[in-house]
Amino acid sequence: MHCNLAASIICGNPLNLQKDLAALKKGKIDYIHFDVMDGVFVPRYGLFPEYLKAIRSKTNIPIEVHMMVQNPEPYIQDFVDAGATIITPHIEPLMHPHRTVMKIKNAGVQAGLALNPGTSLSTLDYVLEDLDLLMLMAINPGIVGHKLIPGTMKKIADARKRIDETGKDIFLEIDGGVTPDSGHKMVAAGANMLVCGTGTIFQPPAQLDKKIQSFRKTLL
Repeated sequence: MHCNLAASIICGNPLNLQKDLAALKKGKIDYIHFDVMDGVFVPRYGLFPEYLKAIRSKTNIPIEVHMMVQNPEPYIQDFVDAGATIITPHIEPLMHPHRTVMKIKNAGVQAGLALNPGTSLSTLDYVLEDLDLLMLMAINPGIVGHKLIPGTMKKIADARKRIDETGKDIFLEIDGGVTPDSGHKMVAAGANMLVCGTGTIFQPPAQLDKKIQSFRKTLL
């Protein structure tokens, strides 16, 4: 099974964005992972629509927007207009997850939902079939460099079973704790999309295209 790799652009060099984007394309990255953080849902701030628009103006690589925010709905259209391919808010703060997913789809892009490590898969019971992507956090979101949380592999396997039961083609993405040691285990458990950050392709010295190729080999 092919595993898609998504480059966490917040780990790149904002002063060298075009060079990073060129290297990502040369390395045949599948997606750009774009972190949005509001300082409320997670304890730091992240990226914004204008930054996404600048990225989109320089590349045609699909972009997944990971919305780690308390209230994503008012900003969906802003990120669609800026060039998002997939928008993935967290389920935890949503009062109406199905409504939010439909709002994303009606805006003309694909819709995902993200789950924190302690959030049960049962929260997806009546919305999973509507998703294009399910993201499982393998660390607590918003804090860089945390280690993989135990129990992640079982959760991936359980999520893969649920997705397969729907008969739908839904990405199972893992964000956080992805390393050459853990990545192949995540794929073996059922993941088919991994977010690559400081533990893989952005680990200095960052020759991104070579790091992407090297990391792909660890997944075989």
